[in-house]
Amino acid sequence: MKIRVGFGFDVHQLKEGNDFWLGGIKHAHTKGAVGHSDADVLIHAICDALLGAAGLRDIGFHFPDTSSEFKGIDSKILLARVVTLLTEKNYTIGNIDCTLVLEKPKINPHIDAMKQTLCPVLGIEPEDLAIKATTNEKMGYVGREEGVCAYAVALIQRA
Repeated sequence: MKIRVGFGFDVHQLKEGNDFWLGGIKHAHTKGAVGHSDADVLIHAICDALLGAAGLRDIGFHFPDTSSEFKGIDSKILLARVVTLLTEKNYTIGNIDCTLVLEKPKINPHIDAMKQTLCPVLGIEPEDLAIKATTNEKMGYVGREEGVCAYAVALIQRA
């Protein structure tokens, strides 16, 4: 069995009045992420972790922000395409561990809903997806609520 690990990171600016998508669900908040797609920073970090683990470059290579095909796209669609790429290379997902970094809104009440949304797309059980959140202690762009970022680590395996 071949086991591989990948790391993903994504960051998006926050803007008043934009929709705020995290983990495949829309969160009630006064600000939302700015991006070419729906700007779901958590899904984008997961995509990069999975693609990196499989040696398949990154999300920008597969879904460029210069393509009108991906303008405003639901990031769950991108995630499903990444899972298909892995499947084509005979990889399965072992587990994924993620951390969101933002000041507001509080994420803990939404973690189960995000897992229920993402796990069917990923083809994994909820215990195989960890979603955690922290603040940046009011420091830097995250602390000033100018942006949000996410980190993800993924383990994949091929028989």
